[in-house]
Amino acid sequence: MTRSIGLLQSVPSPLLCEMMGHAGYDFVLLDLEHVLVSPDQLQHAIRASELGGCAPWVRVPEVDEKLIGRVLDAGAKGVVISRLETAEQAARAVAAARFPPLGRRGITGGRVTGFGKMALPDYIEQANREILVVPMIESDAGVRALPDILAVPGISLVMEGALDLALDLGLGPQPLHAEVWQRLLHIARCCDEAGIPFCPNPRTDEQLRHWVSRDVRWMLAGEDRGLLLAALRDRASALRAP
Repeated sequence: MTRSIGLLQSVPSPLLCEMMGHAGYDFVLLDLEHVLVSPDQLQHAIRASELGGCAPWVRVPEVDEKLIGRVLDAGAKGVVISRLETAEQAARAVAAARFPPLGRRGITGGRVTGFGKMALPDYIEQANREILVVPMIESDAGVRALPDILAVPGISLVMEGALDLALDLGLGPQPLHAEVWQRLLHIARCCDEAGIPFCPNPRTDEQLRHWVSRDVRWMLAGEDRGLLLAALRDRASALRAP
């Protein structure tokens, strides 16, 4: 089985996006929830991801139909919805990402059609088939509503946000808490029952072994900021070692 792996980008840099692709990552999750980026920065990051062979996904802070349409028009291959909690939100997200008759997305030419090289009917068919709509489950309400969310036609896969889930459960910033882990296992079971892939973000070697044993098709490798900081610290420590 081929597994697709991705990184959450917390350091807004087109150069890093391009490098992630050359490093072997399959997708990069460009963050509009916690990172302040301009439309130009986002556009350049999407182009750089494409250049490196890494599919650009964009995480939006809420179901904003106009924002979802704009990031897809810019070339995003997937849209991740933060803290999705209801089937109604899921249906609106799908409608914003799909062209009629499957949704309500408006059409434009521009870069997604190669500035006219691809006929609009062909692009509509391709986009409706290939664009990913990804709920991120980050609250107890989202966990409880997940079976209904997964029943919405057009949901591509599901991601988890264990840190925010821990906060929502009143556990503080403890993504490794046993109660959070039980919720993640429940999310995975719901996805299995619905036949929709689950994309975990393993935070320990034990979690990684668990998800590998389940043959998950998608996996998030964490965020670039944490990985870069760890590598920089390790290198500095090595150079200072006696």
